[in-house]
Amino acid sequence: MSVRLELEGVSHRYARDGDPALADLSISVEPGELVALLGPSGCGKTTALKVVAGLLAPTAGDVRVDGRSVLGTPPERRRAAMVFQKPLLFPHMDVAANVGFGLRMRGAPKKDSASRVREALRQVQMESLANRRPGELSGGQQQRVALARALVTDPQLLLMDEPLSALDANLRSEMRDLVKQLQRDGGVTAVFVTHDQEEAVVLADRIALLFDGVLQMYDRPQAFYDRPASRAVAGFFGATNFLEGRAANGTVRTPLGKLRLARPAPTGDVVLTIRPEALRLEGGENSFAARIASATYLGTQVDYTLETGGARLRAALPPHVRLGVGEEVTVRLPPESLWTLER
Repeated sequence: MSVRLELEGVSHRYARDGDPALADLSISVEPGELVALLGPSGCGKTTALKVVAGLLAPTAGDVRVDGRSVLGTPPERRRAAMVFQKPLLFPHMDVAANVGFGLRMRGAPKKDSASRVREALRQVQMESLANRRPGELSGGQQQRVALARALVTDPQLLLMDEPLSALDANLRSEMRDLVKQLQRDGGVTAVFVTHDQEEAVVLADRIALLFDGVLQMYDRPQAFYDRPASRAVAGFFGATNFLEGRAANGTVRTPLGKLRLARPAPTGDVVLTIRPEALRLEGGENSFAARIASATYLGTQVDYTLETGGARLRAALPPHVRLGVGEEVTVRLPPESLWTLER
């Protein structure tokens, strides 16, 4: 059964007189939803996860599951399963015994446990390796076992603390797909900690972005690209183009001239942002002349630095677009791709 998770005003300090590791965090996770806690190292995301799991007591705030506070409820009674960065498997037990350990601790009948372990191993495509020891498995296989061990107990909450960060790029992609499929198929409410914005975008229904223990933005992944809450949020998600200007009557006066907006903005000083992949090499509305200052081939795209009299912009263009340094081009900033931020 899927549950609703709520964190209301959750704060935590590791030292009484120290800075808060987590400050007044309020988010809700809907039943069956996967939410990513995203941010750089030390931003408070793992602290938040440990508070949900019951491994840390908040210094302020509340944690509720289906409207009922779980503060004071010990971790083993919270119906939450946790998957860590390291699999933490018992080396003296085989795969099946590792997966069934939690069921055995709960006193589940042996026949029922064996059936559930087989099903969990089938879900993570590890049934053929049930008799292997952890030391005989690859890193990706060990993490699959850890995931099966978490799911076999039928948790209300699945909590994952950077479980894919130690894997190589190909395995990470494969495991992302598996995590997403298992979470969707089981309908379990899940919270996933990561410092990798691509991972958060691929996996999450919504993302909670934290800096220095403070929630910066909580929304669906697309919103972080299309309508970031601040310059810091936009920068974290790869926006590198910022233009200061003054908004009035649906336009912004900038060093590049007057640019029209597709969305209204309050009159006053603003910062305009546009993603590098949104720039167009064409004439028309919001266009201007620029010079190619640098070009970097990245395989799937070419990263160009554009210089004009009033600004320096970055454009990410398809690899078939080949321009030379010093070449003059016409650049357009589509109104629908411009987003205004408070200065």
